[in-house]
Amino acid sequence: MCATTLAHADGLADLKTALTRLQGQTPLKAVVEAKTWNRQGEGKDQEETHGLASVSVEESPRGLHVLYSKDMLAKLEVEERQREKDKKAKTPTLSALNEVNSSALRPMISAAGSLSRSLEKANFKSEKLDVFNGKPARLLNFEMSMDKLSERERKYLKKFDGQIDVWIAADGTPFASRLTQAVSGRAYVVISFEMKNEEEWIYGTVGDRLVALKKESKNSGAGMGEKSEGKVTKTLQIQAL
Repeated sequence: MCATTLAHADGLADLKTALTRLQGQTPLKAVVEAKTWNRQGEGKDQEETHGLASVSVEESPRGLHVLYSKDMLAKLEVEERQREKDKKAKTPTLSALNEVNSSALRPMISAAGSLSRSLEKANFKSEKLDVFNGKPARLLNFEMSMDKLSERERKYLKKFDGQIDVWIAADGTPFASRLTQAVSGRAYVVISFEMKNEEEWIYGTVGDRLVALKKESKNSGAGMGEKSEGKVTKTLQIQAL
C-alpha cells in the first residue's frame, strides 16, 4: 500500500511543498563539528593539511549566535603563533575555521533554503521508488544546466555535467540529497583545467525547520600543472534548549 501511494504521488510538487513548509523559525541549539582534509601538488612538493573545529550554534528570535569555546580560542592562538614562526606548521583549527563561520553554518541550520536554491539551477528529469536507510522513499533526479549558470561562470567552461538526486518521504520531506558536478574549460587561451565536486547531505527536522545533520563535500581539480583534492565533513548534533 505504501509503495502504491508513493508511485502515484507527484514527487516534485511534494518536495516543493515540503521545502516551503520547512523554512520555519523553530528555535535551535546545536553543536557543529567540521573535519577538513586537503592535498595540493605532487611528489616532493605535495602538501597535505588536516583541520578540526567545532562551535555551538543557537538561533532564536533574537538572531544567530555562534559560540567559540575557550579551548578552541586557545588552540587558535597557539596555532597563529606557530604559523608566524613557521609557515609550514600544522594548524588544524585554523584550517577548519572557515567551515564553522556564520556563512558556512547557515545551510546546515536552514537547509530548506539551501536545497531550494540548488534546485533552482536544475531541471527535473525523473522520479522512481527507492529505499533510504530501510525506509520507503522516492528518488528525484535533476540535471543541472550550463544555461542556468551566471555569465561569469560560463565564460571559461567548455564542458559541464551536473546532477542532483533527492530522496524524499511520502509527504515530500527530504531524507538526503547528492550533488555531483564535473567541469572542464580553458582560461587565457593556454590554461586548461578540470574540476569535480560531490556533496552528500543527510537531513532531519526540528519543528518546522529542515536541518542538515551531516554534509560531506569532496572536490578535486587540475590546472596549470597542479593537482589538488579535498574533503570536508560537517556534522550537526541537536542540543536541548
